[in-house]
Amino acid sequence: MAGEEEEPWRVLEFYSGIGGMRYSMMRAGVEATMVEAFDINDKANDVYQHNFGRRPYQGNIQNLTAAELDNYRAHAWLLSPPCQPYTRQGLQKDSGDARASSFIKILDLIPEMSSPPNMLFVENVVGFETSDTHKQMIEILVRTGFITQEFILTPLQFGVPYSRPRYFCLTKVLEYAIQWLCFSFLKNDIPIIEKITMKRGADTKSYTAATVVIRGHESAPIAPLAKRKPSIFQNPHVNNQLVWTPSPLLEIDVSTWIDGHDESHERWKEWLQSCKPIENFLELNTPSYQSKSSDCDAATVFCEPLGREVEENGSGYRCPDQYVVPLSLIERLGSAMDIVYPDSKRCCCFTKSYFRYVKGTGSLLATVQPQKMDKVSSLKEQGLRYFTPREVANLHSLPEDFQFPPHISLKQQYALMGNSLSIAVVAPLLRYLFTESL
Repeated sequence: MAGEEEEPWRVLEFYSGIGGMRYSMMRAGVEATMVEAFDINDKANDVYQHNFGRRPYQGNIQNLTAAELDNYRAHAWLLSPPCQPYTRQGLQKDSGDARASSFIKILDLIPEMSSPPNMLFVENVVGFETSDTHKQMIEILVRTGFITQEFILTPLQFGVPYSRPRYFCLTKVLEYAIQWLCFSFLKNDIPIIEKITMKRGADTKSYTAATVVIRGHESAPIAPLAKRKPSIFQNPHVNNQLVWTPSPLLEIDVSTWIDGHDESHERWKEWLQSCKPIENFLELNTPSYQSKSSDCDAATVFCEPLGREVEENGSGYRCPDQYVVPLSLIERLGSAMDIVYPDSKRCCCFTKSYFRYVKGTGSLLATVQPQKMDKVSSLKEQGLRYFTPREVANLHSLPEDFQFPPHISLKQQYALMGNSLSIAVVAPLLRYLFTESL
C-alpha cells in the first residue's frame, strides 16, 4: 500500500513505553510515519519525548472511540500491552486483571471502524499465548478477516547473549497476507529455531523454548495456512544443521528429542557459542576475565569511590559505588544470584525490579574469575556488580544515542527498561510484517 500511494506507512504505537517499537521500526528500515503514540506512564513518556521530541498521548486509551481511531488513518497498529496479568510472578488474573481490559477494548473497536488497520503487531510475555486474553484476541482477528502468525523468540537466536523469550503476533488482512504462505527471515536474521508441541497422551504440553510458531485458523479464509508447517531454519554456526528442542534453551540438564532427533548437551553449548560475549555490551572498562591472584583484594579493587581508577594488569578499571553489590547482600542471597562473566554467552532477563531485588530480576556481572565456582565465599571474591542502565540498554539493542533525561532516577531507568522489548528481535519481525505482497 505504501508503495502504491507513494507515502509512508501510517502507524499507531500503543503502550509505547520508552520507544522500543519506534526504534525497532527505524532499525527495520521501514518507511513509516508514527502518527501517534499512547502510554499512560508519565516517566516513560518523559523518556520518549526526550529521545523523539514528541510526547505520547497520555489519556486513558479505553476512552478512545472508533471514530477517533479512524481519524488517524493508520495502516498498522503496534501494541505491547501490560504483561503483568500473564507473568509467573504476577497474580495471573489473565483477562480478569484490569490492566488487560484496555487491550481488549482497543481490539473490540476494529469491527466498528470504517477504516480499520491492515496490520497489527502484538508483543507480550510467554504465557500470553495460553491466556483468555489471547483467545479473545484471536477470535476478534479471525472474525474481522485477519490472518495471524505467532512466534516465541529470544535475543539469543539473533546473536545477543540475552535470554528474554517473548510472544509475538503478526497479523494482516487477507489481501496483504497472501505471501505469508512462504515465511522467511532475511539471512542475517537467522538462526531461528522451530517451536514444536509434544503430545503426551491426552495432554498437550507447550514449551517455553525460544522458538518459532506459525498458527493458522480453520475459520481463516486461507485454509493452507492452517495446515502448513513452519518453514525450516538452520543455524550457520552449527554446520547449518536444524536445531530442535522441546525444552527451554538454557535448561539443558535433561536430554532433548523430537521426531527421532537426539540433541546432545554439546550441540546446545555449540549453538549458544554463536552469541556474542557479554563484554561486547559493557560500558565500564572491566578487566579481562582471569583468575584473581591471592594478593588481590576484590573488595578493594572493585569498590573504589566514583572517579578513581585501579590498575590491574596494566588496565584501569572504574567502578562507581552504586553498581557494586554489597558483601552483606552476597552473604544473605548469594545462592539466589545469577552470576555471569564478561566472556559469558548469555545473561538472564532484566525485569523492572532489577537493582531493587536480586532473585529472578536479572544477572549480576562478576569482574574477577573465581577459584571455586560453588561457594558463596567465592562470590565475595568475584567483584560482583550490577549491569549499568546503558549496558541493559545495549542488551536490549537500543541505539547508542538513546538517553534518559536527567531527572529519571536509577531505579526508574531499570524499571522502564524492564518493561521494554528487544529491538534485535522485533526489528526483523517488523521488516517481515511490512514486506508488501508482490
